[in-house]
Amino acid sequence: MGLIFASISLPSSPQSAQRDLELHHVEIRCWEFQAPQDSLQYPPVGYPLGVTPTFRFGASILIPIMKLVARYDYREGVKIPKSGPLIVVSNHVSYMDAFALAFFLYSHGRTPRFLGKSQVFRVPIIGKILLAAEQIPVERESKEARVALQYALRLLEMGHLVGVYPEGTLTRDKDCWPMIAKTGAARLAVIAQVPVYPAAQWGTQQVIPPYRKKLRIFPRATVRYRVGEPVDLSRWYGKEEDPAAMVEATAEIMRAITALLEEIRGQQRPAAIFDPHTSDLPRTGNFRKGEKK
Repeated sequence: MGLIFASISLPSSPQSAQRDLELHHVEIRCWEFQAPQDSLQYPPVGYPLGVTPTFRFGASILIPIMKLVARYDYREGVKIPKSGPLIVVSNHVSYMDAFALAFFLYSHGRTPRFLGKSQVFRVPIIGKILLAAEQIPVERESKEARVALQYALRLLEMGHLVGVYPEGTLTRDKDCWPMIAKTGAARLAVIAQVPVYPAAQWGTQQVIPPYRKKLRIFPRATVRYRVGEPVDLSRWYGKEEDPAAMVEATAEIMRAITALLEEIRGQQRPAAIFDPHTSDLPRTGNFRKGEKK
């Protein structure tokens, strides 16, 4: 399947950023067709804010299915601002997570734009739908990830909500605690200087177990979300090019997410946090693929 590269001219970086970023002639990777780019040019409109016809159509199909396979405790969605640019970060334990978080945000008046692995966007039909819904493909473990960063910055400048899983993949921790994350979410937040809301969820792993694709609908699980106060990253503003600073900012984000998860689970996280950088497991992809289920 061939790739189409579309060059679009963008204004400078978000007004709130400390230094001006050169975002002109950004190459946005699209598969098979040019995805709509209205979100790059206009502020979000409609209800839920930022909704597109494709997103609304997809939601009308998926939400009834979601309600069939699980119950949802989404009360804390009222903490999410109804307008304005912001980033929502969450832990990642199941292939169901993005659908559950989208449902959570959509139910409280916001239509998210997610940063997602590029492989999903290559899937026939699904990839087209995701692009039409203005989701953001990321080339993980690649220098081309900066393209997604620039795209996300522009969306935030326009006033959209961007959803990010800082770990970049499902957690490798055997008990599903958050692992040491990648620095991309922190870098995006530090450059954009917009509110970063931590969210923790628990329950999707009972519906679709980690690294599995088969649904478990009995007994019916409850998916719970908790939302915290915005993470204060101001001490790292202007340090997006400092790797050590971005590691610190990332740890701050993950501490906030983990504390919320501890509340949901009624447990404390283990003292040792799983580190994918020192593990023998691959850092991306389904390391359980091929195992007997």
